[in-house]
Amino acid sequence: MPAEPLSPEPPDAAAAAAADHPGVERFRAEHRRLGGTGRIVVLPDAVHTAALAAEALGCEVGAIANSLVFDTGDGPVLVLTSGSHRVDTAATAARIGVPRLRRASPHFVREHTGQVIGGVSPLAHPSPVPTYLDRALADHEVVWAAAGHPAAVFSTTYAELLALTGAREVEVGPEASA
Repeated sequence: MPAEPLSPEPPDAAAAAAADHPGVERFRAEHRRLGGTGRIVVLPDAVHTAALAAEALGCEVGAIANSLVFDTGDGPVLVLTSGSHRVDTAATAARIGVPRLRRASPHFVREHTGQVIGGVSPLAHPSPVPTYLDRALADHEVVWAAAGHPAAVFSTTYAELLALTGAREVEVGPEASA
């Protein structure tokens, strides 16, 4: 199904500005180009945590795909993790074959994604960012991820998110599932 227009209608000037934000426009264009089928939603307020996003969307916190940018020392890595998980950085670094994962600074995030922390989408970066997808997100029929602005999100499925991003699947906890 084609991507739906922004909905619901932005109720105020701040939400309207978010809907027209350049980050959301870049996301929307890339999402369409890649054949994304979910809908883009602009929420009345920025949602800086998975719990706030889940509350605003009426879904489980685990269905929120947090976009976490890490600095490996050799460049960026994007880990899309379930809102119900914390990333074990040492274990995940070992699983993806990098020496370390250090939380990136706001400047580093903007430099490599063109977006701000809290609104980093898994798409539409200035250049490709190696991306990893938390397998726990597969437990949810609908997954929600940022769409280029802290108040903008989009719906997708685990399989579609994997295809759109070209991500590799990874366990992010301290122990990998058997």
